[in-house]
Amino acid sequence: MTEAEALEWIAELFEESSDAIQADTPRDDVPAWDSLGVLSLIAALDQRCGIVLSGEEIEKMTRIDDILEVLRVNKKLE
Repeated sequence: MTEAEALEWIAELFEESSDAIQADTPRDDVPAWDSLGVLSLIAALDQRCGIVLSGEEIEKMTRIDDILEVLRVNKKLE
């Protein structure tokens, strides 16, 4: 997937408009990125990409680019 497709997917996951989600968007600016949103993110990464994250990795995510970096490291981002 391209970065643009990943951003669109993340926006859909958090039920945000694609305009509201950019790589530098902080977690605090995404209302749905709460405890339930974290569970949704974990499930979506596992289902769509086969990526399983540790609790420590999840805690370190503070902005959208951290999600993109997980996709990059796992070679899911073109």
